[in-house]
Amino acid sequence: MKKIWILTLLLVIALAIAGCAGEQGPPGPPGADGAQGPPGPPGPAGADGADGPAGPAGADGVSYTPPQYVGREACAECHEDIYNRFMKSGHPFKLNPVVDGQPPEYPFTEIPSPPEGYTWDDISYVIGGYNWKARFIDQNGYIITGDENATTQYNFYNPEIDMGNNWVAYHAGEEKPYNCGSCHTTAYSPEGHQDGLEGLIGTWTEPGIQCEECHGAGSLHVENPMTVRVNVDRDSAACGSCHFRGVPEEVDASGGLIKHHEQYEELFQSKHLTLDCVDCHDPHDGVIQLRKVGAQTTRTQCENCHFENEQVQNEEKHLTAGVECIDCHMPRVTKSAVGDAARFTGDIRTHLMAIDPNQIEQFNEEGTASLSQLGLNFACRGCHVENGSAEPMSDEALQAMANGYHTPATETP
Repeated sequence: MKKIWILTLLLVIALAIAGCAGEQGPPGPPGADGAQGPPGPPGPAGADGADGPAGPAGADGVSYTPPQYVGREACAECHEDIYNRFMKSGHPFKLNPVVDGQPPEYPFTEIPSPPEGYTWDDISYVIGGYNWKARFIDQNGYIITGDENATTQYNFYNPEIDMGNNWVAYHAGEEKPYNCGSCHTTAYSPEGHQDGLEGLIGTWTEPGIQCEECHGAGSLHVENPMTVRVNVDRDSAACGSCHFRGVPEEVDASGGLIKHHEQYEELFQSKHLTLDCVDCHDPHDGVIQLRKVGAQTTRTQCENCHFENEQVQNEEKHLTAGVECIDCHMPRVTKSAVGDAARFTGDIRTHLMAIDPNQIEQFNEEGTASLSQLGLNFACRGCHVENGSAEPMSDEALQAMANGYHTPATETP
C-alpha cells in the first residue's frame, strides 16, 4: 500500500513540473560538422563487368596518305622536254650503279676502265664520271683506295687547262666507307645500308640527284597534277645545302686552290648573295651540256647588270684578245679533279667575283681559307704567268693596270 502512495506522489510531482514549463524556444545555431563516418560497403558489381552501351558513331575523318617517291621516269611522262635536258646535266650522275657488270653510260664521257686490278664485276657504283673525275665503290660498299702506291681515281682530260686523262691516288691505304649520300642521292636517309652493303652509309630511293630531290616526293602531284603542285624553292640556300662544306662564312682551301663544291660560301662573301642561283642558272641545264653545243651557259650575263663596267675597259689588249668578264672575275680558283697552283689555275670557276686591285694573294697565311675578294694572282696571273697565254707581269704592273680598270678617263680642258 505504501508503494502505491509513493508512485502516486511521483506522478503528481511530474505533472506539476510539466504544467509549470514555458513554451519551447527557437532552435539554437547548428553545431560543427562531426567527423566523417567509415565508408559503406561497395555496391554490387555489374553483370560480368560489361561495358556500357556504345555511343553514336563519329563523323568520318579526312583520309591522308603521305606523298611517296615515284622516280624520275614518272616525271618524264609529262615533262619530257625538261627531263631530256636534265638528263644531260651533271646532277643525275653523282652516283651511278654498275648493272650486270656493265659500266654506267654518260652523255659526254666514257670511263676507260675500273682501277687496275679490278673488273666491272668488282664494282657496285661509280661516284661521278660525268665530266671531271670518277671514283669507284667495291661490292662491300667501300670506296676503292688501294694500297699506299695505288691510283684509284680517274681524271678526265680537261682541254681548258690541258690537264687530266690520268689515274691518281685517292686516300691510298685508308678504308673509306661511302657516306656522301646526302648530296649524291635522292631521298637520302642516314639509317641503314643501301643494298645491304656495310660500306654504304644510309639508304636512298634513287642514286644521283634526281627530280624529287629538289621538288619533293611526287606521288600526290602525279595523281592530281592540276591541284597538287611540286615544290619549287628558288632560294640559293636550297642549292647551298649541297654546294658548300663546313660553314658558309668561310671558303675552304687546300694546296693553293679552293676545294670543290664551295659555290654557296663564295656567294656568301659578296653582294651577289642577294641573288638566287636560278637567276643565272637553270638547274635543268648544266653548264657543260650548254658549252658542248655552243650555247650561252647562263640565263643572264654580267653586262645585264654591270653594263657601265662593260662599256669601260682600260686595256686595249684585252679587248683585242677577246677577254671576257669571267676570265678575270670568275677565274679557275677551285679544284675538282685537276689543277696547278703554280700556274694559278684549277678546273672550276669560282663564284668569288669582286677583285681587290691592291690584293695580290688569294689565301690566308695558313692556306686553309680563301679571302673574300679575288687577288691579282688568280684574277690576272691565270694568264700573266710564265708559259701562260700572256706575258708575265710584276705585282706593281698588275696593280697599276687593275686600279681604275673600269673607271672612265677624265677629260682635261
